[in-house]
Amino acid sequence: MANVVAERIATGTYPSRTVISEVQLQEEFDVARVTVRKAMEQLRAQGLITTKPGKGSIVCPPNGAGD
Repeated sequence: MANVVAERIATGTYPSRTVISEVQLQEEFDVARVTVRKAMEQLRAQGLITTKPGKGSIVCPPNGAGD
């Protein structure tokens, strides 16, 4: 699942500053919430997303794009 989301970020399906819903991913991939959270941890470690309290997981701008 992390690879699919990473590809969506790379191709612009999830553009910069998009909020990614854990609940939607859970339903789309038919997996447990803990699985989604592990995937999000991988994406955070890769620098693709950031998590902000009260806002959720947000796609980071590409390197060199400012912010």
